[in-house]
Amino acid sequence: MPKKNIFIVGLDEFNKKLLQQLPQAAECEFHAALDISDIRNVQSYDMQHLIDKAVGRMESFKGSIDGVATYYDFPGTVLVPILARRFGLPGPDLESVLRCEHKYWSRVEQKEVIPEHIPMFQPFDPFDAQGFEKLRLLPPFWIKPIKSFKSFLSFRINDELEYWEATNKIRKSIALIDEPFRYLLQNYAQVPYEIAHMHESCLAESPIGGLQCTLEGYSFKGEIVGYGIVDSVQEKISSSFARYQYPSILPLEIQHRIMDTARKAIARIGMDNSAFNIEFFYDQTAQQVYLLEINPRISQAHTDLFAKVHGHSHLSVMVDLCLGRKPRILERNGPFSVAGHFMLRTFEDGRVVQVPAQEQLEKVREKFPGTQMKILVRQGDRLSELLALQDSYSYELANIIIGGMDGSNLLEKYNHVLDLLSFKIDKEEYIAEI
Repeated sequence: MPKKNIFIVGLDEFNKKLLQQLPQAAECEFHAALDISDIRNVQSYDMQHLIDKAVGRMESFKGSIDGVATYYDFPGTVLVPILARRFGLPGPDLESVLRCEHKYWSRVEQKEVIPEHIPMFQPFDPFDAQGFEKLRLLPPFWIKPIKSFKSFLSFRINDELEYWEATNKIRKSIALIDEPFRYLLQNYAQVPYEIAHMHESCLAESPIGGLQCTLEGYSFKGEIVGYGIVDSVQEKISSSFARYQYPSILPLEIQHRIMDTARKAIARIGMDNSAFNIEFFYDQTAQQVYLLEINPRISQAHTDLFAKVHGHSHLSVMVDLCLGRKPRILERNGPFSVAGHFMLRTFEDGRVVQVPAQEQLEKVREKFPGTQMKILVRQGDRLSELLALQDSYSYELANIIIGGMDGSNLLEKYNHVLDLLSFKIDKEEYIAEI
């Protein structure tokens, strides 16, 4: 029986190996509609070129074309429905994906069904010389582009001076994603005129906080299912993430409230035949759940967490959906009870003087089997000049994914791993060892 051919937007070697470990791998072959190098670490996004390149690859393929999917944010998430429509494949419609991706439009839809679970919000123009005066929100508040990812150009504003400092940074870099995103809104989708052509390109939101987590789920033929919650643990000195940890340790009652809130939001947005991950805050003081944002895909940052706990990653959900099937249940068949995706960061700019040698990486793998490591910088890199989209408050040096028997065992292993890896950053006056 011929294998089914699935095309991935942004195929990379790390996740290709995880795809090949899925139960569905026996019946599927995975191909690149676009390579990871086409959508990450690029100077600009030419959307028409990316669409044409993906269509060209798929049209020139000699076998059947059975599915298209992605586990990456923009432009991956918006290209999938375009390609699915072009080739008559299962998938979400573009408009529903854009209702998730467009942060202002998404908030407008959420306000209709879950107003008590979202912050106050207001769009604004970062190029407006009277922008701060026109905001109805009083500091502190957050500002961010209407389309972004990984907290790129997202800033907490405590006073007017910080507003102007932040918008100055936003003005310099917002076009990287804003312009190609507007191109899709205006040329490929049936979007209300006031959304597609709105002058404002940023969103201000009142602060929400508490314990942060992400619900992984899917919508299939109208059925909205959540199958796992991952805790997002922040650094003690900033809003940047220290690690993702799975499964969540939130009380079950709170997890059920998160799921109920997600169902209402996804139903309102009208997204179907798609995976999603939704970021939430649980405010313990107010006993309230707040929705931060909806992403119309699985989180690739969580793939190995699920693999360590379930025996294979939740890429299986993505694969089933892109083939038009209801996703199979994830059993707890993995080698670990808990897993953590740690993000090693530094909070000051500098030049990378030393990264871990291959011998160090091998020693970690030998001592802690199953540990995955991605070194994100190279010797000689200037952290502030990295093309990869970092958050606004830190520089990510490496991702380290570890399994453990419980939370304490997980942290103990991570600290041992750090002892075996050598990073050095020259911060002008001195060299800092990480």
